[in-house]
Amino acid sequence: MLGIISDTHENEEAIRKAVAIFKEKNVEFAVHCGDIISPPMLEHFQGLKMKFVFGNNDGEKHGLIAKCREFGFDEIKEELEFDCKGKKFYAYHGTKREKLEKEVKSNKYDYVLTGHTHIKRDEKIGKTRVINPGALFRIYPYTIALLDAENDRLEFTIVK
Repeated sequence: MLGIISDTHENEEAIRKAVAIFKEKNVEFAVHCGDIISPPMLEHFQGLKMKFVFGNNDGEKHGLIAKCREFGFDEIKEELEFDCKGKKFYAYHGTKREKLEKEVKSNKYDYVLTGHTHIKRDEKIGKTRVINPGALFRIYPYTIALLDAENDRLEFTIVK
């Protein structure tokens, strides 16, 4: 099980609740699709294996990079590719829509994970399933996503 989260925007209470859900569901690892905002927010993700991409509101990039290193998380990047359960993934915040759509339409990936819009998305384009977990900021209800990549099952979960 893979956890997907995005656009947490320093909402510490919601982040703690989302992390608790990930731990309860025994996610193998979680991907944060950007807009963490500040380095102290990364502390809430301790105890999880995490992958992060930068969002357009992540201004303290050097601090975020240093905290990821300190907590033993994978290196935070603008975009990333990884494999999981024999599937190819691409994660990008989605700031530049044209770039996101180009990667989606490339048919190189089984899954594209994105954020930015704060709106849940589950759409199949060609062979690629595009997933936006929603956000923990501004648009309510707050949501995260859980993905069983082996069986291609996605569940959006409300963070209360």
